[in-house]
Amino acid sequence: MDVLGIDIGGTGIKAAPVDVATGTLTRPRVKVPTPHPALPGAIADVVADLVRDLGWSGPAGITFPGVVIGGVTHTAANLDPGWIGMDARALFTKATGLGVSVLNDADAAGLAEMKWGAGAGMAGTVLMLTFGTGIGSALFTDGVLVPNTEFGHIEIRGRDAEKRASEHARELHDLSWGTWAGRVDEYLDRLEALIAPELIIIGGGISRKADKFVPLLTSLRARIAPAAMHNDAGLVGAAMAAV
Repeated sequence: MDVLGIDIGGTGIKAAPVDVATGTLTRPRVKVPTPHPALPGAIADVVADLVRDLGWSGPAGITFPGVVIGGVTHTAANLDPGWIGMDARALFTKATGLGVSVLNDADAAGLAEMKWGAGAGMAGTVLMLTFGTGIGSALFTDGVLVPNTEFGHIEIRGRDAEKRASEHARELHDLSWGTWAGRVDEYLDRLEALIAPELIIIGGGISRKADKFVPLLTSLRARIAPAAMHNDAGLVGAAMAAV
């Protein structure tokens, strides 16, 4: 069965049909820029355009970079604050005419990686982190998701961790891989002190360059693994959540 996955990020919005029986994309993904300002109506219009361009009429799952409870978005650190308190599921349902589900973007990526990727078959505590515009997190205990953890916003040196250690921060400040890895190391060390994961999965587009920074992480007890699905994990997890 194919389900449309849509992954909303701070810089781009991706979409592709997913075979939810295998966790694979059945058509090449489409990516368009996230509108700025990232107002609810503007993003809903982009999502509707993607659905129309793909000729899609079946179920769809949509990720959102913030806390999502019952289809309502409660935070929006990297989008417009107009999303706070928004019934996103109703908004996207009206814009697309489809039956949709909405969930946190990192939670979606984690669901996919725990079923078909780097976390498949893992018991114990597993932490998925997505490094992009911000830092998303998904926490699992014996395969069960603890939703909406938002560990990208823990405080490191007086600032949100994602302001120092996201991929965007690396690019914005033109950090070397070694300098950036030091910031990531400090961040992961703080998370280990809080939740002691046995496995940390590194996701987002940066996972394709894991060889440039993972060997530089030195202070961790947990095993580190790049996401097997790289930046497609959110699409796959979005589709899974819509079934």
